Order: sequence, then structure tokens, then C-alpha cells
Amino acid sequence: LGCSRISLLCFMWVSHFLSKIYPSYLYVHPILQLLATLQTFFNYSNLWVSACLCGFYCIKIANFRNSFFIYLKVKIDKMVPWLLLGSEIVALAISIVIADLSETLERNNLTSTCQENFWKVTIRKDMHLLSTFLLSGFVFAASFVLVIFSAVFLLFSLWRHKRTMQTSSMKDLSMDAHIRAMKSVLSFLVMYSINFVCLLLTIIYATKKENIMKLLLYIYL
Repeated sequence: LGCSRISLLCFMWVSHFLSKIYPSYLYVHPILQLLATLQTFFNYSNLWVSACLCGFYCIKIANFRNSFFIYLKVKIDKMVPWLLLGSEIVALAISIVIADLSETLERNNLTSTCQENFWKVTIRKDMHLLSTFLLSGFVFAASFVLVIFSAVFLLFSLWRHKRTMQTSSMKDLSMDAHIRAMKSVLSFLVMYSINFVCLLLTIIYATKKENIMKLLLYIYL
């Protein structure tokens, strides 16, 4: 998670400085598409790795007597590398698809100078925009649902275990550890929820072309 997050932030800073120092490089055809694809990849990678981390904590720490849950608890250590690899593959595939949709949208913009094709190009452009935003929103929502379920199950398990310790008069030190864990999970859930809402708002404001609100949301993120 640290690697994906640091990579995203470093890439955004380098891209920003290059755009200020060498603004002409953005107009070279493959470079702009490559930069957009990499930024999308790092962003989705960050989202999915944090969702996998939350799921890992839930399976590793929570205690439920369900047979499938017990099977996952036994196998989770071997599943972690595959989960991370799957997260990166999903992030890469979706970033390539979105880059392809964006490139198709640019080609449609170039061909929209012809008056007789204007309405067809406009409809096609709207369809590509809708496809891009729906795909982005689906990826955000899928990772958010995974985090919500993992955090809620983990909080419920910790709360139930805390009540058991209260009734059995166990040590205060263990009680404090469980309370701190519940606070940590809850704070992570709140931060991830705010991040999810901000990402959805950036999609909405991008459709309305309100750049000031997009800028404020990016700063906040």
C-alpha cells in the first residue's frame, strides 16, 4: 500500500513539474496518453491494495464460526500474493480500457469539424464519456463495498470479543488493545468513505467541466 501510494504521489508531482517546465511535451501524441494511463493505474492500484489490506485484516483478526470463513483464515497467507497480483492486473486492465476510450474520444473530437457528421460524433462522444465514467464509478464502488463489508465484520467481531472480555473480567490491557483496534478500523473506514465520495465528485464535476471544484477535490485527496 505504501509503494502504490508513494508511486502515485511521486508520479503526480513529476508530471506536474514537467508540465510547468516543458509544457510542449504534453502535446506529443503518445506521451499524454501514457501519462494518463500511468496515473489511472497508480490510482486504481492504491484503491484496490487498500481494499485487499482491509479484507486481509478482517479475515486474519475476526473470529466467526462459519466454515468458509475458517477456510479463508487458514488459506489467507498463501492467498495474499495472488490478491496483490490480481489487484495490479485489474488496475492495469481498467487503466488501459479507460485510456483506449479517452483516445477514441479524442479522435471523435478531431473528426467533429465536419458539419454533416456533427450530431453522430456528439452522440458517440457522449456514449464514450458515459462508458468511461461508468467504468470508473464501478471500480470505485467495488473496492468501497469490499472495504465496507470487511470493516463492518471486523468491528462487529472486535465489539463482540470486547463484551466477552468484560463479562469474564479479563485484563484491562487486552481490553484497551481491542478498543484501540476498533478506533483504528473506524478511522480507516471514515477516511476511505471520504476518499470514495471525493472520487465520485471528481467524476461528476468532470462531466460538468467545473475545473475549480475538481482542483479543490484533488488537493483534498
